[in-house]
Amino acid sequence: MNDFEPNLAELVRLSLCTLVCKWTYSPSEGWDDTFWSAIGLEDLMENCYCKIGEQTCIPGTPVGRGLTAEAAADLGLRPGTAVAASLIDAHAGGLEVIGADVRGHQLPCEEQPVTSRLAVICGTSSCHMAVSTQPLFVPGVWGPYLSAMLPGLWLNGGGQSATGRLVDHVVNGHAASRQLKEQAEKSLIAELFSCLNLHLEHMSGDAAQPEQLTAGLHIWPDFHGNRSPLADQTSRGSVVGLTLSQTLDDLALLYLATIQAIALGTRHILDAMKEAGYDITTLFLCGGLSKNALFVQTHANTTGQCYWLPVVLSAEPEAVLLGAAVIGACASSDCGSIQASRNTSSAETASSLGPDGQYGCGMQSIARDLALRYHHLVYCLLCSGILHRTADYPFSKSQPLPLP
Repeated sequence: MNDFEPNLAELVRLSLCTLVCKWTYSPSEGWDDTFWSAIGLEDLMENCYCKIGEQTCIPGTPVGRGLTAEAAADLGLRPGTAVAASLIDAHAGGLEVIGADVRGHQLPCEEQPVTSRLAVICGTSSCHMAVSTQPLFVPGVWGPYLSAMLPGLWLNGGGQSATGRLVDHVVNGHAASRQLKEQAEKSLIAELFSCLNLHLEHMSGDAAQPEQLTAGLHIWPDFHGNRSPLADQTSRGSVVGLTLSQTLDDLALLYLATIQAIALGTRHILDAMKEAGYDITTLFLCGGLSKNALFVQTHANTTGQCYWLPVVLSAEPEAVLLGAAVIGACASSDCGSIQASRNTSSAETASSLGPDGQYGCGMQSIARDLALRYHHLVYCLLCSGILHRTADYPFSKSQPLPLP
């Protein structure tokens, strides 16, 4: 900070996305003096916050005069190329999928406002984003943040600290991982997860649904703490039902149980958001994990069992990049506003598969329904145990889930 140019912050308008979500800035009230004093950074308050700036703008606003000559040369672009006030990467993905054009897909959100959509940006970790017209306070979920993603709307963001990273950890740390890689190479399958998905299909045999394969194996997925809705960084993962066996079948089942646990965590967050006032009718997925068919289908099954939510995938596989392009188009005036850009992306749908293999919510077999209820029950029991263990921990404010 000693080398910071005091006037520089006044020359650049700062994006509300980062300031509101990460720096405790309030669009209506500005910086919170008491916060900076409490953490010993009173010097940032000097001279009207000249060190960090007070000039703000919504994402997509053009900043400065575009690229400088030096920056343009480094990037191979023209000087003056428009530069947009930024979005956090997950928020760019959320902007793209929440604003997707779903006309003609017969989705419940087609004739409903954007506040009926929940975006799950799932990669190394996962973020669950929804917007509302009025501030909604959800225990264990970040926000509400005004104009942090869509101008004039309040953003709430839940999350899971490790999802893709957890799947990698479980698969790569298993004794049968080398056998899996050898089998994938022999079968000319590039993705290990595609190989595991195929292996699970073979294992299911006469079983009606894959949910029944893990009746004796359950995971609490907080290997890296719980971001939402328990907000407990001390929470740790657990596996119930392990045996001494270390075969490829065991790896496949552990992989399936991990994906099921992550999907149940999404439902846990969804429960909290609905209880706080959200009326979510459609789930949108993007990010690396959304390219895993089993991950998508498990989310559709798990949330559909209770809420009948269809799961929607963007027709553009790199939704975060498209979201960034949207705010760039706003900055260059190729698009009038973020709202006007909502029809630039389209969607394809994937909802819960019925026993006949056709897409469609509400067609689950009795066997699948019972299996899903059973897995949710075990998840609730594991959650109750976690909350009991951390009952005196000051940041664990959520209540146990009601047993179904």
